[in-house]
Amino acid sequence: MKKSFLILTTIALMASCKNENVTSSAGPAEGVVVGQYDTYPVYEGTDMDFSYTPEKTTFRVWAPTAEAVTLRFYQKGDGGEALEELQMQASVKGTWTLEVPGDQHGKYYTFQVKHQGQWLAENPGVNARAVGVNGNRAMVVDLDRTDPEGWEQDKRPPLASFADIILYELHVRDLSTHANSGITHKGKFLGMVETGTTSPDGSSTGLDHIRDLGVTHVHILPAFDFRSIDETKLEENKFNWGYDPHNYNVPEGSYSTDPYDGATRVREFKQMVKGFHDAGLRVVMDVVYNHTFVTDESPFSLMVPGYYYRQNPDGSLSNASGCGNETASDREMFRRYMIESVKYWATEYHVDGFRFDLMAIHDIETMNQLAAELHAIDPSIYVYGEGWTAGDSPLPVERRALKHNATRLEGVAVFSDDMRDAIKGHWYEEKGKGFVAGRDSLEESIKFGVVGSTQHPGINYEWVNYSNTAWANQPTQTINYVSCHDNHTLWDKLKFSVEGATDGQLTKMHKLANAIVLTSQGVPFLHAGVEMLRDKRGEHNSYNLPDSINQIDWSWKAKNADVLDYYKGLIALRRAHPAFRMPTQEMIQTHLEFFGIDKNIVCFRLKDNANGDAWKQILVIYNGSEQPKTVQLPESGKWTVVANGDLVDMKGIQTFQGKEYKVAGTSCTVIVDDASLR
Repeated sequence: MKKSFLILTTIALMASCKNENVTSSAGPAEGVVVGQYDTYPVYEGTDMDFSYTPEKTTFRVWAPTAEAVTLRFYQKGDGGEALEELQMQASVKGTWTLEVPGDQHGKYYTFQVKHQGQWLAENPGVNARAVGVNGNRAMVVDLDRTDPEGWEQDKRPPLASFADIILYELHVRDLSTHANSGITHKGKFLGMVETGTTSPDGSSTGLDHIRDLGVTHVHILPAFDFRSIDETKLEENKFNWGYDPHNYNVPEGSYSTDPYDGATRVREFKQMVKGFHDAGLRVVMDVVYNHTFVTDESPFSLMVPGYYYRQNPDGSLSNASGCGNETASDREMFRRYMIESVKYWATEYHVDGFRFDLMAIHDIETMNQLAAELHAIDPSIYVYGEGWTAGDSPLPVERRALKHNATRLEGVAVFSDDMRDAIKGHWYEEKGKGFVAGRDSLEESIKFGVVGSTQHPGINYEWVNYSNTAWANQPTQTINYVSCHDNHTLWDKLKFSVEGATDGQLTKMHKLANAIVLTSQGVPFLHAGVEMLRDKRGEHNSYNLPDSINQIDWSWKAKNADVLDYYKGLIALRRAHPAFRMPTQEMIQTHLEFFGIDKNIVCFRLKDNANGDAWKQILVIYNGSEQPKTVQLPESGKWTVVANGDLVDMKGIQTFQGKEYKVAGTSCTVIVDDASLR
């Protein structure tokens, strides 16, 4: 969309600067000492960047150390000379403002700050909401014009409890780029929600596949504007996970059909969200507020040098992200920035949840405030993150949003590396084996995952692999998973760690791994394609590798149809039976008890119609050994097996009577008292 530019007259400009809050002097805000960040004023308004009406657009930026700020307008998002240079006026609390008359929708702009006598580079500002190609110029946008048809009626799919969530982690390109996906908009937001698509063998693909699988939330890897992809060269089909932030409040241009037009990516992201909502799926954004791809050239540094980043005592940049810098969530204006940013995505784009990369770089107070403000918008918005850092930080350990500090987090969940590594083996040790490969001494760690990392009398916490006590207040604070975009896929990990195993043996381990995840308390998380034995040809870090490594090959679906059916059965079992989805620690302590624990064996009973379940008693047995094992049951009775290592059938696979059962090797078995099925 290219709009003609209205040349502003000097007289109109002078008139636009009349504001009772404008000060006559320029330079750093009163009381500010450059580099002493606690002296910087805090602006509490919500009108940062621009406020648009058809009659005028008012710009405001926070730049308390600036000596002058220039606003430039451009015809396009890249190239060409500035059409106009306008001087902003110093205003309250370190902000600079300017009112520009007329309808500015579709016009591109940049800010430039003079700092300590030097003009820094032009940049789109830290609060840009639409940008041109490669995100170097912002665009004024009338957001109402970007709403797709029916947007006002768009609703979040129902969600009664966080315990009901099943997460499915997906990269935008992975779903559609393979030639056999049947999807037209390959690698695009729109491709995520095409319906009626099939592979050459007739299997459903894309959105239809995800909906049929039965998950509740699609967790999308970073889809804000990131830096590593050159949007002017999309024909090169470069790939990146997107953990290299550029403009936090703008969708990524390479996923749109026109990265040159700032409004297109906004509209198409909304179309994607609505498409998922229409299919009954909620949308989670993977957000990366912990660092920026570049430091000195980032909009943060170009607007307020130094402020947004943490420093070591010697003044050097701290680097808990492992990417050269880390942001300072404990400084009030960055804390406000994070909170306002997620609120913007939740309201303007109807996003249903947020996953925080390296969340422990952020402080507990910030995460608690952020979750509280999101839940004031909608209490069903889910917030979770990685409870660790990639390196040390000057932020004191007791203030970090670490997994081990999760009991002090409110409305924020954390990934369980305890469960992950117990199931499959240590993430970093390629040949390290886990429970499903027959390694013993991991039973307590598996049990810890079963209760969603909460306190339970049946667990010896001294034997849990990484945690010597419960770290979750409630099971909904725990994300149980065994694989994600990071490190090897589950198939590749098992293949490397269990040398000489046949495909049949690996498949049994694979199915058991996520059977544990899907029958445990807490929130289960699945890596897209795991239900089809996804592999990445052995690559453990595919963040910038080609589509050929990262994409979902839809021929896997027919090839591994029995595995897919097994996953679908487990998901259906979980969704049909609330005993697997208890929302509180107290309920788990009352209704879940362990029995028959032995080497490579974990057994538990969900009793007394747990969480209102129609089934009175449910027995779950995990056998991590290749050998069949005879398990003594809690009591004698008539029982029905509804799941084993091969299939799931809630109507029953077999019945037996007595107080013992011989479970197959490398399997998950679910048994129900026969009276519950009558």
